[in-house]
Amino acid sequence: MLKDPGPQQYELEMVTLEQLVPKNHLVRKIDAAIDFEFIRDEVAHLYCHNNGRPAIDPVRLFKILLLGFLFGVKSERQLVKDIEVNVAYRWFLRMSLTEKVIDASTLSQNRRRRFNDTDVFERIFIRIVEQAMNKGMVDGRVLFTDSTHLKANANKRKYTNELAKQNANAYAELLDEAVESDRAAEGKRPLKPKETHIERNTKVSTTDPESGFMTRDQKPQASSTLTTAPSMANTASSSTRMSRLAM
Repeated sequence: MLKDPGPQQYELEMVTLEQLVPKNHLVRKIDAAIDFEFIRDEVAHLYCHNNGRPAIDPVRLFKILLLGFLFGVKSERQLVKDIEVNVAYRWFLRMSLTEKVIDASTLSQNRRRRFNDTDVFERIFIRIVEQAMNKGMVDGRVLFTDSTHLKANANKRKYTNELAKQNANAYAELLDEAVESDRAAEGKRPLKPKETHIERNTKVSTTDPESGFMTRDQKPQASSTLTTAPSMANTASSSTRMSRLAM
């Protein structure tokens, strides 16, 4: 005999977040191994201590960004939506079930404005990696690559000089793209661009634009393509190398 389901959404239960998060969840392992309180000292000089409105807890702010990085969330708007419904995320951020999540625009503006033109993200990331290594969460595995240049089917005398842009912070750039997409959908003006790129002069072949112009000692100058083969090895490595690998 089938029974109609009752309106369980309105039932009252005595429950805690501690009961709802699985014992083997990744956020529990991170919480047990990493002490995030050092973040307060790292960013203290970026806050006013005797004026202005109360700021968002910087520890929670960086933990939110860490969640997005670890679980591959590609926009701050989606990240906020996930925190609203994910009890494991709320447990990790020390939030109650009913506490309001910060607005996505508040999150993005703190990231873009308060920490702009600083190396605070890199310093905090390195400290987190160092703690993880000390607790055995990072085993010193390093990604090695071996590459070789293959001569391209291109005329080395036919090229143009162009400025190529490079950006070292790929995840932050991905978040900025999502912010701009949301603003465009809402009919808002684009944000003021940040000068986070490094420009360098490079030769671009007009016969094979995908190739690069190689200039090395004891090697002929020519347009070439790069072929890379990665391999893994368990060996000791510095936290800086691990941070570069993760980024």
